[in-house]
Amino acid sequence: MITFGYKNKFNGPLRALTAIAIGFVMVISKTNALELAVRIIAAFLVASGVVSLVVGYRHRTNGTMSLMGFNGVVDILLGCMLFMFPGFVAGLLIYLIAFLLICFGLFQILSLISARRMMSMGLGSFVLPFLVLAAGFFLISKPAFLGEAIGVVAGASLIVYGVSELLSSWKMKKAIDEYEIHQDDDVEEQ
Repeated sequence: MITFGYKNKFNGPLRALTAIAIGFVMVISKTNALELAVRIIAAFLVASGVVSLVVGYRHRTNGTMSLMGFNGVVDILLGCMLFMFPGFVAGLLIYLIAFLLICFGLFQILSLISARRMMSMGLGSFVLPFLVLAAGFFLISKPAFLGEAIGVVAGASLIVYGVSELLSSWKMKKAIDEYEIHQDDDVEEQ
């Protein structure tokens, strides 16, 4: 059974809640949603860089300063670049979001097909993953068609993905539990 990404009970819900949160920010943003998303990522990079520098400095005696310091400087520089050129990066971000939606949609479909062997699951379970997949293909093929609304469409797509991921995580948890019960029964019979 395909369980990659679902074996830990926190991975799926964490991916889902992150996607829903970013999606809501992109949908309700009064400014350019993609540029706002780029600035949020930039802020995380700068913060991560500062933390890496501080941790590296604190543990400089055991030789971690050079690696941590390098990572910190790279994160800070990358974050500053994102702040300075959010429009350029936002143009690339839509393709990244589209690619991730395609990958995650396909992954959910394959995982649910695999889980279907362990438990009954209607075709309705596949509706949201197919919508996520379709949204990814639409975003990657028609970004100019959407114009200024592309950030809202991408945000709404992330919200749909997040809800789909929550439902898939719940179904996968049930399927994994069912699989483990069958495995335990097979071991006891031997």
